Amino acid sequence: MIPAQKTQIPGPRSSMLCAGLRRWESRNVTFLSAEFPVFWEQAEGVNVWDVDGNRYLDLTAGFGVAALGYSHPAIAAAGGAQLRQLPLGMGDVHPSAGKVELLEFLSRLTFEAWGRGEAKSILGCTGSDAVEAAMKTAFLATGRPKLIAFRGSYHGLAYGAMEATEMGDFQKPFLEQLAKRAVFLPFPNCWHCPWGKGERSPSECDAGCRSALAADLKRVFASHSVGAVLVEPMLGRGGMVLPPDWFLPLLRQVADEEGALLILDEIFTGFFRTGPRFACERWGVVPDLLCVGKPLGGGFPISACIGPAGVMDAWPESDGEALHTSTFLGSPLGCRLACAFLEEIESCRKGLAVEEKGKRLLAGLSESRFPASPLKNVRGSGLFVGVEVTDRHGRPDAALAGRLVSALLKAGLILLAGGPDRHVLSFTPPLVVTQDELNWSIATLHSLLERIGR
Repeated sequence: MIPAQKTQIPGPRSSMLCAGLRRWESRNVTFLSAEFPVFWEQAEGVNVWDVDGNRYLDLTAGFGVAALGYSHPAIAAAGGAQLRQLPLGMGDVHPSAGKVELLEFLSRLTFEAWGRGEAKSILGCTGSDAVEAAMKTAFLATGRPKLIAFRGSYHGLAYGAMEATEMGDFQKPFLEQLAKRAVFLPFPNCWHCPWGKGERSPSECDAGCRSALAADLKRVFASHSVGAVLVEPMLGRGGMVLPPDWFLPLLRQVADEEGALLILDEIFTGFFRTGPRFACERWGVVPDLLCVGKPLGGGFPISACIGPAGVMDAWPESDGEALHTSTFLGSPLGCRLACAFLEEIESCRKGLAVEEKGKRLLAGLSESRFPASPLKNVRGSGLFVGVEVTDRHGRPDAALAGRLVSALLKAGLILLAGGPDRHVLSFTPPLVVTQDELNWSIATLHSLLERIGR
């Protein structure tokens, strides 16, 4: 369905609501300008309607949440029925049966599917919740307080998760309050090699980079009490970066040698976003702890830290007071929606053709088609794709990226720019997006580039 505008973008009602946000919301939360934002009123499939009746194609899936599109009929029906029957339980005291159903489902799709036996989980509401549960689990299992994380990472902004988030200025105002548990190492970025080897593709990455990171890992383990390695298999908010094929296997090997846990943050990349069910399956790497969230609740906030019983049983048996819990832990509504999402995506995963659509999206954005374009270093896997916006000298051009995002919004496309320099256009549409919708989006982007220029 092609976008249709009824008013200027943003429209009068969006502009009025912006004034309300400026008056009543903390000024640090929502970016407000004459061109941003539009206020959503309705969403279905890949389409979003704002309060002024304008329709957009959303190429973000709401930060990667709407994997099966918005208002999926089966998920919506499951949520409505649960809301009428039992919206809330007492998660760590008197839970609902749906909590057991979801926990079993997560076990079956992860460690059981990987041949590692049954898994146990800690449920949460946000990605930060899952990451912090994993950090606590790693400390209980190893007794070591430090962890290795990677530059450009984004694991959430709660205090524990923020310790391992090395992107932007999220930590800067709060440095004096942080415990500094994380030691940061370079994330292999073959388009901007942190070891000074220039630009290349992940398949061309040589053994020198692997040796450099291996040496860094050994050095940190030798000088710090490290209990875990925490990593996104592919950087999401940090610039849509795919690592070379040696990266995750190396982390698995070193963690095993050092007796540490490997924690994979698949909050963004999980549930077929990159092609396979989980991005780590691309390299055949099984983590010790897996963090999932974003699409899991079909739009409802729910997350999980999942691990084999042998790891998760580092937590003591409850004596009636849980050490890690929250009011909405395993809410009946969240669990029912998560089960409905998992049932639907597992039943239709082949028909989604994520890898095929991703290859066509990469080809459509390829700089070889538009050599004079400021779009460079196209990369991705499945419907997890990024492209850099650069100036005439090949340097990050955040200003142009911002103008493009605003112009695309006016043309009916919702897209965001990420990365440490805010210059990477990030394509993470709902997995149900059609090839025609992607083709139209690519054509619109290139048309705007010709008009906006450099």
